[in-house]
Amino acid sequence: MNTRNKIGVLLLNLGGPERLEDVRPFLFNLFSDRQIIRLGPKFLQKTIARIIAHRRAPKSMANYERIGGGSPIRKKTEEQAGALEQVLRQDGDFIVRPCMRYWHPLADAALKEMEQAQVKEIIALPLYPHYSIATTGSSLSDLHRTKARLRMDFPIREIHSWPVEPAYIACLAERIRDGIQSFQGEPVQVVYSAHSLPVQFIQEGDPYVEHLKQSIRAIEECTGIEGRLCYQSRSGPVEWLGPALPEVIAALAAEGCANMLVMPISFVSDHVETLFEIDIQYRDMAEGLGIRFASTRGLNADPQFIAGLRELVLTSLRSEIRERAATKL
Repeated sequence: MNTRNKIGVLLLNLGGPERLEDVRPFLFNLFSDRQIIRLGPKFLQKTIARIIAHRRAPKSMANYERIGGGSPIRKKTEEQAGALEQVLRQDGDFIVRPCMRYWHPLADAALKEMEQAQVKEIIALPLYPHYSIATTGSSLSDLHRTKARLRMDFPIREIHSWPVEPAYIACLAERIRDGIQSFQGEPVQVVYSAHSLPVQFIQEGDPYVEHLKQSIRAIEECTGIEGRLCYQSRSGPVEWLGPALPEVIAALAAEGCANMLVMPISFVSDHVETLFEIDIQYRDMAEGLGIRFASTRGLNADPQFIAGLRELVLTSLRSEIRERAATKL
């Protein structure tokens, strides 16, 4: 495929504070999103969000300080964008940029850069393989609201989910095999850790859990190794998806498990959930209970993973071509 028009690709991601002084405003942005959490009546959302951000900032700042003083997610996403733009050069004229939901570069800046580049259309590619209203849904809604506010007229094509994208699955399977080998032939329990969500989202039809299970089935078909699914990063008083990773670690210790390999299945780049929660907090817990602990390396800008993102972009364009052809019949 070789496109004639200039096409923009936005890699949608959560974003994260790059410095300790960014933590509080980042948390405020997060808790101000009424689409994923409703804090009292609508007119009080931002007031309550500001209070929560103020209370949570010190603990969050301490966590970020343990991984170098800020989140690397912007840098990692920029590396992914640069690598994807490079491989797409064989397919046409593309510009690829990050677009974050709760920290910079936000949709406003990302869309303005696309307009300045004179793109004819945008493909919104979420770096969330598994769809949820709290991640992909919120990012896409914000993107369309921003586009309307800026009165831009180029179309935005959406990629909603890709839980069994072949290159993505191949990358994860490879990391499982590499992780297993590090235990030198000893029995290992594989644990898949995903970001938790309020149970209510799933009850209302969110496909997130089913998408996770699709990915795990595909990985296990490649590796022949079964694992357990659990969740991390809970916050707030609502009922969250479980079991939580700490609960699984405790259960494995009670069962006499000697070795565990954790794969952060819903994360495609290194950030605080992998670098602090998994590699520091939960590693310390597991080792304190006598379990030898390892985690799989992040996907980041792995060439095979980037090739999978390229295929998602090209598949979206092929679908557009078929749709246009069908309207002419």
